[in-house]
Amino acid sequence: MKIALISFDNWGLNDGIAKVLKQDGHTVHHIDFHDFIYKYPNFYYKIYNSFLKVFLKKNIKNIYYGKEIIKRLEQIGEQQDLTVTIKGDFIDKKYLKKIKNHTKKSIGFFNDSATRCPKIKRVASAFDQAFSFEKEDCEQLGLKFAPNWIYKESKNSGGPFEFQVFNICSKDKRLPIVSKIISELKAKQVKHKIIVFSTEEDEAPKGEIKFYYKRFSLEEISKYIDKSKALLDIKRDGQFGLTFRIFESIGLEKKLITTNPDIVNYDFYNPNNILVIDEKDPVIPISFFESDYEKLPEEIYQKYTIKGWIQNVLFHQ
Repeated sequence: MKIALISFDNWGLNDGIAKVLKQDGHTVHHIDFHDFIYKYPNFYYKIYNSFLKVFLKKNIKNIYYGKEIIKRLEQIGEQQDLTVTIKGDFIDKKYLKKIKNHTKKSIGFFNDSATRCPKIKRVASAFDQAFSFEKEDCEQLGLKFAPNWIYKESKNSGGPFEFQVFNICSKDKRLPIVSKIISELKAKQVKHKIIVFSTEEDEAPKGEIKFYYKRFSLEEISKYIDKSKALLDIKRDGQFGLTFRIFESIGLEKKLITTNPDIVNYDFYNPNNILVIDEKDPVIPISFFESDYEKLPEEIYQKYTIKGWIQNVLFHQ
């Protein structure tokens, strides 16, 4: 099949989908519009864009992404059997509709919640078929459900470990929760590495939180993960879809501490491997770290690999 993968691949996680599709014999074009850099011609365009956002629910950058994507499809020069767009809410709806002129079938996948990203509600209908990792959005918007996928696999995480817990996140509304968790880990004398990235370099630490001002590469993050027995996942407000951190823990066979209560409803949930904590009063028992990770049944594990995701989303009947 001829397949165009269109995605805002800011962490390079989507390229694995293109690689697996190519390995399976498909002709694949990955259009990564994270690489498209828009610059305002002058200050007045910035003011104009503010006007568009407020009054017309438009964004010059989203329009720019759409135009450039259509150019790339025109350069490919032949109709695709399938286009798969990840983070289509970053693209103006007019151009999502134009993508249909270049493909037999258009699929969208959203791994943000419509509560956090309202544009999802406006663009979901532009696809022939749309999927979301958020169960509530599937019910309310008539989307099909599909979680994220395991993007990295390694079965050599038996230790010894430098840290019991690792997390990296951006400075946002989750800071009070992060602070409580750090306090709990310190009280239990659990060795941890919590990286909170901030763009404000003169910012002083807040309570237990130390800020980091340089961006970490995936390679640097992977090194910290390898040194850690458990990963920490802190869900965003209004979002219950499972983050890549959760599938990272499955693929690397790491234990997981999470504030997302919906994880208990998934077939891979195992209380030995996954500790669900209350974000208002996080309690992390030492006993959680005393046992080893228990391997998942192979049939369950395979559902969440890239191949499993492709089968569910691209070739779903």
